[in-house]
Amino acid sequence: MIKNLFRQLTNSFLKIEKRFRFVISTLLLTFLMLFSTFFFFEKAWLFIPIFIIASYLLTYFSILEGIEKIEWLMLFIMPVVFSVSFYLFYFLFPVRWLTRLPFTLIFAVSVYALFLVSNIFNVGVEKSLQLYRAAFSVNYFYQTLIVFLIGNLLFASRLGVFLNGFITFLIAFILANQLLWSITLNLRLEKKYYLHALFIGLILMEEVVVLSFVPFQSSILALILTASYYSLGGLTYSFLDQRLFKETVREYLIVLGFILIIGLLSLGW
Repeated sequence: MIKNLFRQLTNSFLKIEKRFRFVISTLLLTFLMLFSTFFFFEKAWLFIPIFIIASYLLTYFSILEGIEKIEWLMLFIMPVVFSVSFYLFYFLFPVRWLTRLPFTLIFAVSVYALFLVSNIFNVGVEKSLQLYRAAFSVNYFYQTLIVFLIGNLLFASRLGVFLNGFITFLIAFILANQLLWSITLNLRLEKKYYLHALFIGLILMEEVVVLSFVPFQSSILALILTASYYSLGGLTYSFLDQRLFKETVREYLIVLGFILIIGLLSLGW
């Protein structure tokens, strides 16, 4: 009975144009985000599971068809993780309409873009097409943004060195798996992908533990963590995709080196 009901709902939703479904999902999730900003951080325990469930279901409503096997996880990671991290990041700002409105507007544009990316990955376009490249770039950008948001939250909250390291490992491992899976968009996750994702997570965890003993500002620490994920993720992606050229290595190392220099200068040595 439940299976038939699910099938009937899916068939009913399919009658709605896909782009219109994206708009509906974006508006509903944005309204939820706006509504959540009227409550203090003490209610986060209630809103976090709501955001996880809502963003997952609305992502499914947006994509709807053609989801198989590992895609039930990989296509939903970014909208879910981004929604939760963006919600938590709001509490670092002063609670006023001047911050609430642009905050929700940025969220609306971002989540709409992530719905589009999940749909493109679900369709499985050829990697040679500009559409895939655009989707990968948007996906990678929001991954680095998530790392920056989570980094700021962790270092500002002062949860403890090893707890910060574990949470960083968990987030980096999840995001890196999704990033590396997008190389082939297969219906199963190959062993080499999650092993490399494990490596990235461990490196970032160790980095967080070490940098916690250096008197950086929390925003600088988050920036260094973001640059590290950007470089490690990009280099690993290029290596597994057999496109690791000298120019590529130089580009990522320059970005990482530049951010490290900014961090050292911020210490006032």
